Amino acid sequence: MTTWGKQAIGLWIGLVGSFALSAQTHERSSPGSSAIAMETVDSVVRRLMDTAGVTGLSIGVIHAGEVQGVRAYGYGYKNQGQLNDTSTFFYAASLAKPLFAFLAMQLVDEGTLDLDRPLHEYLPQPLPTYREYQDLQDDDRWKSITARHCLDHTTGFPNWRQLNPDGSQKLKIFFTPGSRYAYSGEGMYLLQFVVEKITGQTLEELAQQKVFKPFGMGNSSFVWQERFESKHAAGHDHDENVLTIIKREEANAAGSMVTTIADYTRFFSAFLKGRGVTAQSRQDMLSPQIRIVSERQFPTLASDTTDRYASISLSYGLGWGLFDTPKGPAFFKEGHSDDGWEHYTIGFPDNGDGFVILSNSLNGESIYKELVECLAGITIPWEWEGYIPYRPTIRVAEATLRKYVGHYTGALAVNISLENGQLKVEAPAEGLPKTNLYPATETRYFIKSMPLDVEFVEVSDGSVIKLTISAGDERYELTKG
Repeated sequence: MTTWGKQAIGLWIGLVGSFALSAQTHERSSPGSSAIAMETVDSVVRRLMDTAGVTGLSIGVIHAGEVQGVRAYGYGYKNQGQLNDTSTFFYAASLAKPLFAFLAMQLVDEGTLDLDRPLHEYLPQPLPTYREYQDLQDDDRWKSITARHCLDHTTGFPNWRQLNPDGSQKLKIFFTPGSRYAYSGEGMYLLQFVVEKITGQTLEELAQQKVFKPFGMGNSSFVWQERFESKHAAGHDHDENVLTIIKREEANAAGSMVTTIADYTRFFSAFLKGRGVTAQSRQDMLSPQIRIVSERQFPTLASDTTDRYASISLSYGLGWGLFDTPKGPAFFKEGHSDDGWEHYTIGFPDNGDGFVILSNSLNGESIYKELVECLAGITIPWEWEGYIPYRPTIRVAEATLRKYVGHYTGALAVNISLENGQLKVEAPAEGLPKTNLYPATETRYFIKSMPLDVEFVEVSDGSVIKLTISAGDERYELTKG
């Protein structure tokens, strides 16, 4: 392959798919001198969103267990000029998982579910006899999987069977359950399957009964509702183009929930205050169940290990990730979907402070390291989470940009164009559609969806004769035709 290289192309194809702000506020006073001013939140969020090109974002701030403020910024649909507000419906992605874990712990409190009883013992027939789990019939390790394994991501399953690293798209167990951490939506779905069998209720029915209604989350559901049609956000890609909305009609504990920033912040506040579950169950959720020694959270079954996170005691509890900070223990959860959703939550159980951040932009994660540092004064495990901080850009005069327009050839061929003041790169033979180029300097540009730089080369008279493309360890020099 005489192109950017297989790894670069894989990232590119997988990810390639004037900023306005509005703010609505629902605030209440909270005691204590350490409460962060909402004006400070506004300032930090606006600066970072503008710098990194984050299309839309909402944030909930909790102090001493109480909701201090809930605000919304940017666009729900940028191409329609529709602004976000605090009642805009967002796809919650994996923020559904800790809420489901909370629900499961309520069942533990009731004596309906035991964390350490093998899940198959709750079923009237062996697990592999069910259509969804017939792939497990030749591996008896399914008999040892428990609710605890599902909630702390130690089932041995891949994240999803279609991501099975052997390419078979079958559900397999890759290690002895309980022996190591590997993030898995399949594990959450298995527990949902068993819980629905035990209770005779659907996940949606249970969530409404045990979480949504008790905590005033009237705008949340695990299945798409007709009322969402009038006021839902869309996801946006790295270049702020609107992505297709996926309206999930089947409840999935791992990620089908739709919610609002106001609703999810209510849930997060309730958890920080110890409401809804017993003190023992809350402690279990926030206690390390498995130490994390992987280099990165994804890909989930990678074999690389490290001790670099031992100093912060990075681990997983039940539904939440855990780590130590200078301000005491913290719990967190990410939410990510390639159709334009990137979320983050972090809480501090010792003082009841926390933040809920929802974004409908694939640039959202690029600001979370700095955003949490500015608001909470601690650094999240961003490298393990795979967060790549945004790269600052500069403004370049349109006259300068016009010099770069043209067709460049060499080991591959690319077109550089200028549309509405935005420089774009296109490489049809490589499967690259028109993609925005962002200026780091007047001559050096990058795209946001993968680590790739384009540098234009001028001669003494200021004309441009060639460009170089850097993609990882590969470098290409192309001549302007």
